Amino acid sequence: MIGQTAPNVAQIRQQHKALFLAQRRYLLRLALLGLVVALYYLWFFMQFGIPAEQALTGLQQIGRYILRMFVWHDFFNWPFGYYFTQIGITLAIVFAGTLTATVFALLLSFFAARNIMSGGIAGIVAFLMRRLFDMLRGIDMAIWGLIFVRAVGLGPLAGVLAIIMQDTGLLGRLYAESHEAVDKSPGRGLTAVGANGLQKHRFSTFTQSFPTFLALSLYQIESNTRSAAVLGFVGAGGIGLIYAENMRLWNWDVVMFITVILVAIVMLMDSVSAWLRRRYINGKPVAMFKPL
Repeated sequence: MIGQTAPNVAQIRQQHKALFLAQRRYLLRLALLGLVVALYYLWFFMQFGIPAEQALTGLQQIGRYILRMFVWHDFFNWPFGYYFTQIGITLAIVFAGTLTATVFALLLSFFAARNIMSGGIAGIVAFLMRRLFDMLRGIDMAIWGLIFVRAVGLGPLAGVLAIIMQDTGLLGRLYAESHEAVDKSPGRGLTAVGANGLQKHRFSTFTQSFPTFLALSLYQIESNTRSAAVLGFVGAGGIGLIYAENMRLWNWDVVMFITVILVAIVMLMDSVSAWLRRRYINGKPVAMFKPL
């Protein structure tokens, strides 16, 4: 303000020495972290780096591929029926696998929630169930696809089973954590009025964790739509087979066309899931009861 002298910076530093020292230590740690990251990248590129000539050739090849993606030769004679059939098979694999995994994961998640399974044998069951989830989600979907292609043969069934295995582990762990995050007060109230364990978990635990359950399930359907294309590369059916065939034949225009279709499908599914979230999570206002 007018009439007041400017504060003496040296005096402020002297009065708040500990604060300025903490700031200096923080900046020093940040600088050391940046140095470690820079040294790691330097070591990585020196150890596994690509020669400049090879990198330049690779960039030129990528440029050619991108140009081919946007030039669609003989477009009207493409086998669109075959393409859309394989896209439909991919979506069928995704929905069958994800919905089945959602049911399995929801049922098993209650056995992995530590606020439900606590103490003694129940605690051991929760520990083992979590390790089962870790094992299922620790193996990539493509690896599960290879396993089931060997077990049940080529086709969509292997893809469905691969999605079920990975998603049961992933969603089961996330559902269990959402059960553990609920408020305990409604459960105590239900216990006080005589509700049994099943009623308490149905009307207290799951009611509170339902928004998380719905959001995770919808997101996983979208994610699997993007990821299921990989299953075709290992023989598990769907659009991945078209990707593999046309990449082998260098038909990058077909690859781009299929990619555009998949992106449009994911955008449509995102719009539907956003509506479902608004409908079933936010809900609609309910008018107060008015007696006759």
